[in-house]
Amino acid sequence: MSHPPSADAESVLVDFFYAQPVGHAVEALHHAYAVHAADRTREVSVLLNAATPTELGDCCPWLTAVHPVRAPFLAPAPQAAASLASVPRQWDWVLDDPRRHQPLQLDLFPGMRDHYSAADVAFTARRGRRPLGAVPPSRSRHQPFRLELPAPAVAAASDLARTLTRPGAPLLALMPAGSSPASHYPSAASWVTVLDGLARALPRARVLLVGRRTRDERTATSFAEADLRRLLAHPVVAGDVLDAPLLEQLAAVQRCALFLAPHTGFGMAALAVGTPWLALSGGRWFEWYFDHVPFRSVVPDTTRFPCYSQFDADTPLADDDGDGPRIPSMTRARVQEDLPRLVHAARELLAGAVSYEQCLDDYAADLLAAHGGDASGLWSFDDVLAEHLPPPRTS
Repeated sequence: MSHPPSADAESVLVDFFYAQPVGHAVEALHHAYAVHAADRTREVSVLLNAATPTELGDCCPWLTAVHPVRAPFLAPAPQAAASLASVPRQWDWVLDDPRRHQPLQLDLFPGMRDHYSAADVAFTARRGRRPLGAVPPSRSRHQPFRLELPAPAVAAASDLARTLTRPGAPLLALMPAGSSPASHYPSAASWVTVLDGLARALPRARVLLVGRRTRDERTATSFAEADLRRLLAHPVVAGDVLDAPLLEQLAAVQRCALFLAPHTGFGMAALAVGTPWLALSGGRWFEWYFDHVPFRSVVPDTTRFPCYSQFDADTPLADDDGDGPRIPSMTRARVQEDLPRLVHAARELLAGAVSYEQCLDDYAADLLAAHGGDASGLWSFDDVLAEHLPPPRTS
């Protein structure tokens, strides 16, 4: 998408060349929106890794342009300068991903290092070059960000929802896995346990399966075809949008009362269309994106099910009752232990019984406890989480 810039408008490039999962596209667009919302006369454009779902930019009518850049991310990018040929050179402000200033990230992702080295030469910033989140330029912090989905996708999702449920019956979206190795997500047997629990607690509810089988430069659901068929055969599962185009899947999720998944960037996209995210939290990353939509993250007992290693080495894999190796926080034992909490959280969200602020307070307390009371490793988009952490204990 693009439209001609105004000659008098302040031009801003959000240079966000990072990994391709959908959550990072949402992150980049939300950063851009924060700058736009602070001054709606600005012409704000976004540069994204071309492997990212750049079509999300079409859902941002306030955006001037999206500039997809096709270059390696994980491997060195010797042609990084040439990959920028189609991006305008002159800007008032160039705002880049703060990760490009972190040595660990540059070591892990040499393509990102090469991109920003080339961009520093290619782009001129008349007023300044700064990390995203720094001011100036002005930005509207912790603004609600919403994707405006195309009308055909919204209409198709409405038709689908009518065929799958009865009036007054909630439709729940389930994404059983993200794009990390299958060992980082619950097994099909564990998800059957969850579906059984939801069916008992919410007998009128129906589930819509969401995900992507296709493996290409984008992300895909790390779930075997036989396991997907097993979930599709469950009585509570009414249908699926597996492999539908991304915007159609998001429109379907928008029609759902909640989005149930482990940690995944798609959860951020669900929040950006206004759907509460019920996260079976665990794995490498804790949930760090909050968008004025109620949510629940069911945090495991990290003394028994260690997780949140981030860039450190993964915790050792555990045998999962014949279902293959799993990281501890995604084993069947963990899922069974936290099933009552997961079902309770689903009922809360469906009833509208918990506010966004209460969700933040509760999650901050749970996450701090999971880190042994040490908040030094906790971070979030716009640093929202910090405002909800309990005050430090005094001796």
